[in-house]
Amino acid sequence: MPGGVDDPAAPSGGNTYDRRICRDLPRLGWEVHEHAVAGDWPQPRAAARAELARILRESADGTLVLLDGLVACAVPDIIVPEAERLRLAVLVHLPLGDESGLAPDAAAALDAEERRTLRAVAAVVATSDWAADRLVDHHGLEPGRVHAAAPGADIAPLATGTVTGTATGSAPHLLCVAAVTPRKGQHDLVKALAGVADLPWNCSLVGGLGQDPAYVTRLRELIGELGLGDRVHLAGPRTGPGLNASYAAADLLVLTSHAETYGMAVTEALARGVPVLATAVGGLPEAVGHAPDGSVPGVLVPPKDPAALTAALRQWLRDPGERHRAKAAARRRRTALAGWETTSRSLAKALEQLRQEPRRTI
Repeated sequence: MPGGVDDPAAPSGGNTYDRRICRDLPRLGWEVHEHAVAGDWPQPRAAARAELARILRESADGTLVLLDGLVACAVPDIIVPEAERLRLAVLVHLPLGDESGLAPDAAAALDAEERRTLRAVAAVVATSDWAADRLVDHHGLEPGRVHAAAPGADIAPLATGTVTGTATGSAPHLLCVAAVTPRKGQHDLVKALAGVADLPWNCSLVGGLGQDPAYVTRLRELIGELGLGDRVHLAGPRTGPGLNASYAAADLLVLTSHAETYGMAVTEALARGVPVLATAVGGLPEAVGHAPDGSVPGVLVPPKDPAALTAALRQWLRDPGERHRAKAAARRRRTALAGWETTSRSLAKALEQLRQEPRRTI
């Protein structure tokens, strides 16, 4: 089962997902052959396009191929001709047209290319129930061909936050884990933080800085203009022990995305008992979820609304009772999180269904 994936070295949620399923599917009896196709996806150059076409062309008739949507969705001219010969499935982490910062005509073109691809392939896998429903509605897909396999979470040691008097001091430590791009909405967060500058806190923005350098520059300028340079820190990307340390020091995860199919940073925080303040967009409410007793491990606010975010932050920062409630609910939610084995089994079920079906005629 070849699988087209993005750069496996990049610290993103999508790549973490891809690496985990490639590692875990063999434990469920699947034989997996990985093919990483280097390129500037979803706008590849000729060499990357040729490499993807070669991999598909050299796959035997009837081979089951799982492709990352970032690779597959923008090249229907390569995917569609192979859809009758191969058993193709596409894993969609984020619809291409949902990426922020795209010109309207560029977003529309990507959306149309994605629709052609997804209508041609035999199966589509989304990373949340919300995302699966949206793909069905938005692209007019057959519901029976669209499956959900939400990311899992590895339960980790409980975060200590600022309670132990670490280098962050006694001020609550806020953490945002997301690539610094317009879609992740860090500018909304910075504006909201300016509205609670009279209260003690500090905030780390952990995430890649290379996807949109112009946005990063504007964000740095905004932080300076609002006088938050000593309290808001762009930490850059972190993985492994560095990322674990960031979560361990956090009192609250803040995610202000404008579009999100799930939000792995949310469950990674909850896996450490860290409550969440997030925008109620896309699959984020699904990721936040509920503790077994029905309590919500944090707060959801409207997207693109710094005023609502400021109000929620002020409530959390000023009210010890609210902080205790959210932390207790996060710790209860932690015990109910699904692991990556659940993800792999959900994906394997979709792939097994595809393997047993006759090849499609389009």
